[in-house]
Amino acid sequence: MLKKILKSYDYSLIIVVALLCLFGLVMVYSASMVTWHGVDSDFFYNKQKFNLVAAMFVFILAALFPYKAMKSTKILLPMVILTLSGLLILFVVGKVAGNALSWIEVGARSIQPSELAKLSVIIYLSAVYAKKQSYINEFNKGVLPPLLFLVMVFFLIAVQPDFGTAGIIMLIAAAIILSSGMNFKNIMKLVMIVTILLVPVSLILKDEVFSERRLERLTSYSNPFDDEQKSGYQLANAYYAIGSGGLTGLGLGQSNQKLGYLPEAHTDFIIAVISEELGIFGVGFVLLSLAFIVLKGIHIGLKCKDPFGSLLAIGIASMIGIQSFVNLGGASGVIPLTGVPLPFVSYGGSSLLQLAIATGILVNVSMFVKYEEKYKKDKTAQPKPAKAVVNQNSVKFRL
Repeated sequence: MLKKILKSYDYSLIIVVALLCLFGLVMVYSASMVTWHGVDSDFFYNKQKFNLVAAMFVFILAALFPYKAMKSTKILLPMVILTLSGLLILFVVGKVAGNALSWIEVGARSIQPSELAKLSVIIYLSAVYAKKQSYINEFNKGVLPPLLFLVMVFFLIAVQPDFGTAGIIMLIAAAIILSSGMNFKNIMKLVMIVTILLVPVSLILKDEVFSERRLERLTSYSNPFDDEQKSGYQLANAYYAIGSGGLTGLGLGQSNQKLGYLPEAHTDFIIAVISEELGIFGVGFVLLSLAFIVLKGIHIGLKCKDPFGSLLAIGIASMIGIQSFVNLGGASGVIPLTGVPLPFVSYGGSSLLQLAIATGILVNVSMFVKYEEKYKKDKTAQPKPAKAVVNQNSVKFRL
């Protein structure tokens, strides 16, 4: 049994995730090795190395833990309580970073509850909508109740204010809802309700939503060189880094923009450093690896016959894909900047731990899909048992 289970793991997915994380560790060191941060050249590297070891541990646990057990109320209820408690505690002991009250300091380290909230929303919505499959199109009973948790999480993150993460969570939820099996009529009702709810939220948070800083982000991303020293500073320097890399790059560790010109070089803008140092080949490796993980997750979701496993896989794949697009789109000027890390590559413990748990769950879903396929094939491949046929005084056997 154990041998069959181990053979059923998707090692291609595990290898790609591991390679991307190791590549990210190298690039975090390269992007933060200069001392203008006021710390040792290996400060962020050592912290990310610790984060990676912790991530490897939780990845193994998540990959071994049967995903079907997560839809139990004994797991879902504590998860919901911990998620909401973590987001509420921020308003008491939270630390402001990047103009948002997003962090809780635990000793020498910080935790970002909103990162873990992404995974909680995926697990909760997948579990509840999987249970409601028999009446998924009954709007008041099958559609609305699970959204209360989503609305609470969205509001608590939006008021930090962290609109980037709040928006990503809503898009992840939308992907799960669209895949849940509910009809188009109910989906359109949800769109109308969300639109109506966003009006009072926008009014409550109007000072933050329409703050000068955020409006500058919207106006400067289309042409950052109009105000290169102020609102367009980050994006303009990202362009310089990306443009100077060319096809082959300047060489690992040779970036010029990381020498104090490019803010957040080891976090939000790490793709710019990768482009400058490793050129199109480094960027291509990141893009292909992320695309492989996302497409593999969608493939697992489509193959899984269990509604919960299918929604989990699609939700996790959507989260990685959406977050990758938001980070890469912001760094390249396709969309306004939102301060979202690049999955598996950017520096950050909370993000890496959450992604490790998520991909561990994805690997576990894949394992069950492969194991059940092999088990069914083995059963159908077995010869039919011999049947006894009584013919007068003799007994004949035939297959």
